[in-house]
Amino acid sequence: MSAPTLGALLDRQDLHLRAATRIPRERRDAELRWVHSSDLPDPSPFLDDGVALLTTGSQFDRTSADEYVGRLVDRGVRALGFGTGVVVPTIPDGLVAACDRAGLPLFEVPYRTPFLAIVRACADANAAHAFARRSWALAAQRSVSLAALRSDPLPAAIGELARQLDAWVGLFDAAGGLTVARPAALPAASAMPLTDAVTRMLDSGGRAADTITVGGSAFSVQTLGRGGALRGALAIGAHEVDQEARGVITTVVAMAGFALERAADLSRGHAALRSGVLRALMVGDTALATSIAEAAWGALPAEPVRAGVVAGYADDPTGYLEARATHAPEAIFFAPHGEETVILLGDGDDAPEPLWTRFGARVGLSRPTGYACLGTAIDEARAAMPEAGASMYSPGSADLFRSASRDQLAAARTLLEPVRRAGGPLEHHLRAWLDNDASNDRTAAALGIHRHTVRAHIMRAGELLGLDLATFSARARVWAALCVCDVDSGSGPRLSEEA
Repeated sequence: MSAPTLGALLDRQDLHLRAATRIPRERRDAELRWVHSSDLPDPSPFLDDGVALLTTGSQFDRTSADEYVGRLVDRGVRALGFGTGVVVPTIPDGLVAACDRAGLPLFEVPYRTPFLAIVRACADANAAHAFARRSWALAAQRSVSLAALRSDPLPAAIGELARQLDAWVGLFDAAGGLTVARPAALPAASAMPLTDAVTRMLDSGGRAADTITVGGSAFSVQTLGRGGALRGALAIGAHEVDQEARGVITTVVAMAGFALERAADLSRGHAALRSGVLRALMVGDTALATSIAEAAWGALPAEPVRAGVVAGYADDPTGYLEARATHAPEAIFFAPHGEETVILLGDGDDAPEPLWTRFGARVGLSRPTGYACLGTAIDEARAAMPEAGASMYSPGSADLFRSASRDQLAAARTLLEPVRRAGGPLEHHLRAWLDNDASNDRTAAALGIHRHTVRAHIMRAGELLGLDLATFSARARVWAALCVCDVDSGSGPRLSEEA
């Protein structure tokens, strides 16, 4: 049963109402929420939008018709009913003209029709509509629940929801991919912007509901899952839904959330198998790893691949990575590896941005390599990982001194010992000189001293070190020694425990 409208009220034969102005179709079909009566010169502060107002016209000796009608239109009044034969025998011509100019529907209420009869008619229509909507909601929830008992429960429930709402419904997974669409997939012109908008909502990490307009069509979007561990989103091609429809949608949201949580649990179960595939790759058994992957998920990324190490995440990205790998199994593979997660990417592909924007992870990425050198690539990716507090990775920017051994530290200290024993600013000036590309003038400007002083200190350092600092190899040795000592002093990552 459709909602009460102005047209339905005017069509009631028992009320004997007559339109006094031309009423366009869209005005007749607009929902009528209530009918109120007042003879105040300005009743707008006491009215709600979407109502019809009834009056006898006694107020027009205190206000003009144009001002009166303007206030009603600004308030969102649907129509004005004028009771004739109470104060004046007919509707004043000025009021008819004012309503015509403002586009406010005006109808006549004859003397024999009490205002109360019109109010009661609207109330009865609203009550009947509410009862019909509640009955529909119960039937729709039952239909959705029965659909969920089929062999494909989630797609069936979403299809039934689309049928009940007579609207498009789509389910997106944790990676923002459209996995279920009913009654059919959207055109690319609408699907792409909608997918981008849903992905932004998912990347925010918090539960949310919003209305998104794409290509002139409105979509209501509700994320699924708990904050910080979103499992996907449900999108419905409808701008506004009433309370009963929201109840049916909530039922499907709960079903979808539960199903996606179960899928996330299953993906965590698959993690052990993925770890086994990774171990096979690392020990060189590529044939075994490939056969398992092809049977379970699909082909591994083709060589050369880039290894990535993901660590320090606030929330587990397994569900998200599983969704990404489902969309493109040949483009990305992932597996838990101790406290970290290792990802394998095709050459030229970058790690998915949500790993750090949504999950707060730190990501290091290696250079392209073959599976035969995967262990080395993983070490390189781990070395390229930024420090805590940073999240972006820098491909191929591994810190060569991050894992300096104790032997390397001892060698660095031995090399620098003569300069350190000499004391004074000699080591500081040597470091500044190397940082300024061995330029005396730039170093002098940076330190605020004369360039002759810089030259003298560098010559003295070279004598103490027994190195010709005019050569690249000597400068490289000193710079490397300084970097290793920086690591040990706390300016960089701690040394490894290697002997």
